[in-house]
Amino acid sequence: MKKALVAYFSASGVTAKLAEQLASAIGADLHQIQPETPYTKADLNWMDQQSRSSVECHNKACRPAIANKLEHPEAYDTIFVGFPIWWYVAPNIINTFLEQYDWTGKTIIPFATSGGSGMGKTNQELAPSCPGALLKEGRVLSPHSSKQALEAWANAL
Repeated sequence: MKKALVAYFSASGVTAKLAEQLASAIGADLHQIQPETPYTKADLNWMDQQSRSSVECHNKACRPAIANKLEHPEAYDTIFVGFPIWWYVAPNIINTFLEQYDWTGKTIIPFATSGGSGMGKTNQELAPSCPGALLKEGRVLSPHSSKQALEAWANAL
């Protein structure tokens, strides 16, 4: 594998643990995508249609601001992008992240954590945000995946 990055957004810490495990398993750099305004527990209440996460997910044009930048994105050939699945897609902050950089010629591999749903239309929603990149089919991974299982999955790509 060429120079790899694991970039991730984690609302509750579950995706963070998986991203750290994946980066360790494949020897990749790690970058946390941090929202400019952190999400509160009320913001993440998916049962409340007026919660921040619900409103953002239902507004496809929404691009939540990111507090931190990725240093030297040009240094990476393969970018694993991790996030929790929200309503069968990646949270819009992932689009914000992808749209900040030129990924032309890079390989982007989404991975997600989920309480029960699959990837849904994730790639369809992410593709316009990373033109020129090879966007591989994403996968929901167990937050309890072993390093060996994560390494095998990554190397099989």
